[in-house]
Amino acid sequence: MDTFGDLKKPETAIGTGPFLLERYEPNVKTVFTRHPDYFRPGQPYVDRVEWLVLEDDSTGLAMYRTGQIDAGPWHWWAVRQEDLDSLKKSHPHLRYQDFLSNVTIGIWMRTDQPPFTDVRVRRAISQAIDRQAIIDAVLIKGEPTPAIARGLPEWSSTMDQLGEGAKYYQYAPKEARRLLAEAGFPQGFKTLLHTTNGLGSGLIDAVQLAQRYLKDVGIETALKIEEFGAYQATTFVGKFEGLAMAPFSIAWEPHSPLYGMYIPDQPRNSGHVNDPQITAMLREEMRTKDLEARKKIIVDLQRYMAEQQYYVYLYCGGITASWQPYVKNYAPNLTYNYGSRAAALWLER
Repeated sequence: MDTFGDLKKPETAIGTGPFLLERYEPNVKTVFTRHPDYFRPGQPYVDRVEWLVLEDDSTGLAMYRTGQIDAGPWHWWAVRQEDLDSLKKSHPHLRYQDFLSNVTIGIWMRTDQPPFTDVRVRRAISQAIDRQAIIDAVLIKGEPTPAIARGLPEWSSTMDQLGEGAKYYQYAPKEARRLLAEAGFPQGFKTLLHTTNGLGSGLIDAVQLAQRYLKDVGIETALKIEEFGAYQATTFVGKFEGLAMAPFSIAWEPHSPLYGMYIPDQPRNSGHVNDPQITAMLREEMRTKDLEARKKIIVDLQRYMAEQQYYVYLYCGGITASWQPYVKNYAPNLTYNYGSRAAALWLER
């Protein structure tokens, strides 16, 4: 959660960034002060920024209600839907904005190892999952997503734009069982399902629901919950066995979530994907300067990826951002450029 200091505009225009780190108190707060020689004339407008660590959501919400916090987390205010509804009713003067996340939550697997080398198995995993049910139960708001998160709508394909691959996003447990039988697993199979407890309880709830859906079609998974640091060093970079589920792709622009996840030598290629057709299409996309031609390639890539299901993309969450009305020139932004955002806003109170 963030609080901002007093309105004050600097006159100098030399420096390397808008704020300097004053102090860091682990699990309490981080304090930044205005850089005296920031290079943008007239900015930053605030003298001080405090990032507060509040492990209890209800405490943070209470502080926000009483004006002790100027804005929720940089990206969104993470509260239950009923708390958000109550906040909107009791504090209609606050600023609110709904949008979709650019982070994709999904399932990935060792596509270089059986049984996941078989596209029928990958498709069965995808059709075993009721995406909308997980959204409704855990997130309240969100949307099923293809390879590029729906939070980047100018590049992300809708389900009806995925061609033949669209059907693999539909919840179809009977078809999933048929595909598994066709692949030689009429009784299903057993495997591991990795995740982390470092990204909130909502993720664990979603993973357990996915685990239940997989079991319904015969895929029994032993859940392996990993400490976040261990998860980042192993599962996230493809050092695991079986399946994994967590946020694994972020899209500020269309290229990186595709290139990083599919080019064989990339460390973010957690599923060990090595598909020459995808590699060739990505190389062509990188060299294409014409915007419409590039968009067509990216649409075609998402269609082909939907057919192959190397990564079983599930959903991206719906977000409600909120901030105090006296925080001016501010809006939610899904990049990590926190400093520039703080430099551009001011407080009127």
